[in-house]
Amino acid sequence: MFKNAITRKPGKNFALGLTTSDLGAPDYDLIMEQHRAYVTALRSLGLEVDILQSLPDFPDAYFVEDVAVVTPEIAVITNPGALERAGEAQHIEAVLSRYRPLTRIQTPGTLDGGDVMQVGKQFFIGVSDRTNAEGAKQLGQILGQYGYQWTLVPVSGGLHLKSDISYIGRNSLLISKTLAKSYVFANYDRIIVNEDETYAANSLLVNEQIIMPKGFPRTKRKLEEAGFDIIELETSEMQKMDGGLSCMSLRF
Repeated sequence: MFKNAITRKPGKNFALGLTTSDLGAPDYDLIMEQHRAYVTALRSLGLEVDILQSLPDFPDAYFVEDVAVVTPEIAVITNPGALERAGEAQHIEAVLSRYRPLTRIQTPGTLDGGDVMQVGKQFFIGVSDRTNAEGAKQLGQILGQYGYQWTLVPVSGGLHLKSDISYIGRNSLLISKTLAKSYVFANYDRIIVNEDETYAANSLLVNEQIIMPKGFPRTKRKLEEAGFDIIELETSEMQKMDGGLSCMSLRF
């Protein structure tokens, strides 16, 4: 069960962040409204939420998941793979040091937290455009010191591993059609999202409830039919910036 979450407010210049989407101009007032609803949802599920101030020099910094990987034993400060986000991780250290001892991914390793999915004592670490093999192996070696198993997963589509997959409890994965073909996930029950709803594969398990993006009716129906409790949130402005629900918090 999660007790804590760390989030960061989007900055007024958040629209200057990295994106490959073509979904229209991002709206600052709307993303702030959606971010507040996100924090409210986390608190409604019993989490104490730290809300950090925006970082004007880093318009993507509200995607706070990318700068750390947190386990019950340790917090690993990452080394984000995009040059524009270099230096962002150091701004999470002070708050995380209140909760966990810290260690760090070292150059030439790069690692984004969005490429890291935990399922109990197993970690899946995506090797993507943002996370290189060296960074993934460094993380795996750190986690191995605490009894975790780890598996590297090539990411051929999408920005991060968790753009296409989420662990939703009950030995189940919410997963894209492409990633579902991987033998790595053969031992899990897989709820496969339709190709036109791939964005919904990035949903969030928080204390036995699923937070999912609003506007993906077939995915919602599949989750409901499987017996999951769902909270839907508007994420239009995050989606415009290649971000999803997991990206906006560290949960532990």
